[in-house]
Amino acid sequence: MNRRRFLAGSLAAAGGAIFAGRAEGQPPLPMLLPAPGTVPSAEIANARFPDAFLWGTATAAYQVEGAWNEDGKGESIWDRFTHTPGKVKGGTTGDVACDQYHLYAQDLALARRLNQKSHRFSISWPRIQPSGTGAPNMKGIDHYSRLVDVMLENGLRPFCTIYHWDLPQALEDRGGWPNRDLAGYYADYAGILAKHLGDRITVWAPFNMPWSIAYMGYGVGAFPPCRANFNDFLKAAHTIALAQAQALRSIKAASSKATVGSAYGMCPAYPKTDSDADRAAAARYHAMNNVFFLEAAMRGRYPKAFVGEPPLEQMGFKPGDEKLLLAPLDWVGFHYYTRRFVSDASNVKTFGGGGFSGTEIEADPATGRDPYTRFRAEMPTEGPITESGLEVWPRGIYDLVMQISREYQHPVIEITESGCGYLDAPYEKENGRVPDARRIEFFRQELAELARAIADGARVRSFHAWSLIDNFEWANGHTERYGLIYVDYRDQKRSIKDSGLWYGKVAATNRLA
Repeated sequence: MNRRRFLAGSLAAAGGAIFAGRAEGQPPLPMLLPAPGTVPSAEIANARFPDAFLWGTATAAYQVEGAWNEDGKGESIWDRFTHTPGKVKGGTTGDVACDQYHLYAQDLALARRLNQKSHRFSISWPRIQPSGTGAPNMKGIDHYSRLVDVMLENGLRPFCTIYHWDLPQALEDRGGWPNRDLAGYYADYAGILAKHLGDRITVWAPFNMPWSIAYMGYGVGAFPPCRANFNDFLKAAHTIALAQAQALRSIKAASSKATVGSAYGMCPAYPKTDSDADRAAAARYHAMNNVFFLEAAMRGRYPKAFVGEPPLEQMGFKPGDEKLLLAPLDWVGFHYYTRRFVSDASNVKTFGGGGFSGTEIEADPATGRDPYTRFRAEMPTEGPITESGLEVWPRGIYDLVMQISREYQHPVIEITESGCGYLDAPYEKENGRVPDARRIEFFRQELAELARAIADGARVRSFHAWSLIDNFEWANGHTERYGLIYVDYRDQKRSIKDSGLWYGKVAATNRLA
C-alpha cells in the first residue's frame, strides 16, 4: 500500500494543517492530497438524516459481559477456545472482558448521555440453557430482564441478537451446527426468550453474521470449533438457514409484538477486472457471503452462489426444506466495514479456503476458495488502512445499501454494525481526554454516504456504531479497540472518547458536525 497516501489520509483526518511552500533555503513540502475514496467536505456538511432516524450502538454478550461461569451459565465454544493456550493474541480471554454483566447500568447510562435511541445487544445461549436444551436457567432470564428494563429507562430501544457466536459447548459436543437437530434446539431457545422478554423486546435478529459462523467455524477452522471441512460448512449453513426460519416462527408464536430481521455481515463485491468471468465471480461472492441466508428467508431458496447447481445433497437438504426455509423478514439488517475485490478461480487446480485475520479480513489464498464457488476474494488497499487492518472505503456503504434495496424491493434497512479499530488512549496532559480524530473522520465520511443513500430512496431507519465500548475482539483479544468509550481493563474505568462525544452530537441533531 502507498504509505504516503495513508499518512496523508491520517493527517487530514486528524485535522493537521499542511501548508505547501518553502522556508528559506528549504525545498517545498509535497502537497498532500485527500486519500482515495474521500467524500468532499461539502457533501458531509450538507448530509441530513430523517427526524425519526434511530442512532444506536452495538455490543455482543461474550465480548462485554465477563462473568463466564456465574449464576449457572454453561460453557460456550468461545470459553473453550479462549482457555486453550495459543488461540488468542496476548493470551487473554472473555472471562471478565468489560464486566458488563455487573456494570451494565453504568454503560447504558453512558449511552443515554450520548443521545442514543437504540442499543443492539446479544444474549448468551449458555446463560439461558447451560447445556443448550431443556428448561431455562431463570437466573439468566432475570439478568436479561433487568438489562432490558434499564435500556428502556434510558430511552433505548432494545434490539436483541439472539445468537452472537457463543454456542453452548454441549451442543458442539453433539455435532455442532452441521447437526440438523440444532435448528430445533435453537428454535426452542428463541421461543424461551420471546416468552419471557417479548413484552418489552420487539426487534429480534436470530443470528449475527451467519455466514461467518458456518464458514469460519466449520469451513476453514479460523474460529471455534476450529473444524476445517467444506462439507461441514455446507451442512452448518443449511442448519443455520433452517434455524433462522424456525426461530422467526417460534418468536412470533410467543410474542405478538415481535418483528424479526437479521444482522448479516456484508461486503460490497467489485470485480477485480471488467472480464465477464470476474463479474460472474463477484456475483457468486455476493450470493454466498452477503445474501445466502437472506435469499433463503425471503424466497425459500438459495441464491446462485455456486458454479453449477447447489450441492444440496452435501448440504443435507431434504424434500420440503424449501418451505421450511421460507420466513420473510420484517426488515433487513447488515453490517458494513469494508469492500472486496473478487476474481474468477474456475481454472485453478488447488483450493486454499482463504485465511482470516480478525472478523472482517479475508486474505487472498492465491488459489480458489473452494471447488463449489471458485472465486478469490481480497481486500483492496487503495484507501487508508485502520489499525485493525481494514481499508477505509466510505462509498461501499452506499453501494451496498442501494444494491440490497434494489434486489429486495426496498425493504426497511437497519445498519446493525459499522466501525473502525484505532488504539487511541486517554491523554494525561488533557485530563484523560481520548483524541481519536481518525474514528470521527471515518464516521463522518461513511455517514455522509449513508445519508446519500437515504436521499436516493433507501429506507434506512437506523445506524448502530460498533461499538459502544472497547471490548474483547474475539481471537484478537484486547489488541483492537472499536469503542466510542475507552475501557481500561485494569480497573474497568470508562472514558468517553472524542468520537463518542461527536457521535452524541450527531444523534442529537441528525447532521454531521
